[in-house]
Amino acid sequence: MASYREHTLEGASAVDLVVALYDGILRFLYAAIDAVEHGDADGRRAAVKRALDIILHLQARLRMDVGGRPAQALSEFYASIFAQILRASQSASVAKFAHAIDCVRNVRDAWRAVAREVDSDAAFGRVAVMPSRSWQAALSTTEDEPAVSRWTA
Repeated sequence: MASYREHTLEGASAVDLVVALYDGILRFLYAAIDAVEHGDADGRRAAVKRALDIILHLQARLRMDVGGRPAQALSEFYASIFAQILRASQSASVAKFAHAIDCVRNVRDAWRAVAREVDSDAAFGRVAVMPSRSWQAALSTTEDEPAVSRWTA
């Protein structure tokens, strides 16, 4: 199974790899919920650790010098979701894990839209330099907004 997964990811674009990492976060959050429902504290902690490891990896790979406001928004999102997952684990709360899943799924779906756009551009022989305006708008802030996270945790 691992070799199939590795083979599948070999030809993936950078955006497809990000989507796969978000899918991993979701898989581990669902595993944490399952562990909570079965009273398995060790299983919950292991699943949470794996989800948090992925978030730390994504956070560490952000290029603030290149990404600008969208990278800053993602950095805030990662910090917020990290804290939310820790609180969910600490209280062993299915509802808090479910909220984290909703938040991660929303951002993952935006990445999927970018992946489709990149694939579409490649199919037509164009090079996609920047994601669509809608994607940029979803992550950007305006000059009037305070410098606090727009992500809820």
